[in-house]
Amino acid sequence: MGNLAFAGSHRINGVSALHTDLMKQTVFRDFNETLPGRIVNMTNGVTPRRWFAHANPRLAALVRDCIGSGVMEDLEAISAFARFSEDAGVRERFARVKQANKAALADHVLETCGVRLDPSARCDVHVTRIHEYKRQLLNILETIALYHAIKADPGAGWAPRVKIFAGKAAASYVMAKSVIRLINDVAAVVNADPAVRDLLRVVFLPNFNVSLAESLVPAADLSEQISTAGMEASGTGNMKFALNGAITIGTLDGANVEMKERVGDENIIIFGMTAAEVEARRAGGYDPRAVIERDPALADALASVAAGLFSPGDAARYHPLVDSLYNSDFFMVAADFGDYAAAQRRVDVLWSQPDEWNRKAIINTAGMGWFSSDRTIREYAEEIWKAPHWRAS
Repeated sequence: MGNLAFAGSHRINGVSALHTDLMKQTVFRDFNETLPGRIVNMTNGVTPRRWFAHANPRLAALVRDCIGSGVMEDLEAISAFARFSEDAGVRERFARVKQANKAALADHVLETCGVRLDPSARCDVHVTRIHEYKRQLLNILETIALYHAIKADPGAGWAPRVKIFAGKAAASYVMAKSVIRLINDVAAVVNADPAVRDLLRVVFLPNFNVSLAESLVPAADLSEQISTAGMEASGTGNMKFALNGAITIGTLDGANVEMKERVGDENIIIFGMTAAEVEARRAGGYDPRAVIERDPALADALASVAAGLFSPGDAARYHPLVDSLYNSDFFMVAADFGDYAAAQRRVDVLWSQPDEWNRKAIINTAGMGWFSSDRTIREYAEEIWKAPHWRAS
């Protein structure tokens, strides 16, 4: 069907630069050589009306006060907000906006989940479709390792953090449902443990939808965009979170690559293998068991899951999940675990410098203008539909 669609179309677009290049090199390589120029790139975007002005009126008001109201008609004008990252008063107001958004989210979490969150804690959000390539499993395993580390040395100066997950899985996707259950089981143990109660909370928010996203996106301090490199075409959650002042921790996958170019290497936390390195690792005979055995934190986290620490009364509940990592690990969870954990520690260091954190967060907001859906639609109109006089309304 893909081949027929290619043959019958005058343009085929990728939705991020990385995705477009991969289509040229892999799936449609022969077509691309035969019909060069038919594949084009149209990196997708998000509407600033919903995902900025409506979802985050406090931050939108701050931006308008600094650079004027025209930004809502032309999001690319938000780049002017970057210079205010050096203004201490703006950084302070930005911090108050984020705190108010986190307090509102905390109220929602208490009402829906019965879990009390500290609005001053770092809000670490992983919200996307539940799928193995999105690697919620990588996140929750690092959370387990963090839980063990805090319990082993609670006086080590840990900053309080909240790990928030949300998303939906296909009804018959057994492994994804297992990951959801593991997250909830870990949350039950961690949130009931007085040894870490003031330092770590874990929440899986049910019934994810756009309305919930409109509360989550403005409240996030850290945006988890950690898919296996080469497997994400281009989601838009990364754009929404960064536009609303979250710092991204992510792989060089999907539009993360282009976001990094626009916010600067120093204002995004990148870890893990590239798409080319993932393919080379697979082709070279990847042995996840050896990787796990060389990483005590990962091995300990998996051992606790396998032993039933998070599933009392049903120790075998997660044996298939653990076995899949030891014996195949197609999505490179074990391979990227060490670098991901190290990246999280870099986040910890940055969080301990609130003024610098807010400066970088403001730069992220200012760097997202190009990721407006207005720009994407304009490119479609001019380059694919050949309607050069089209204008956004």
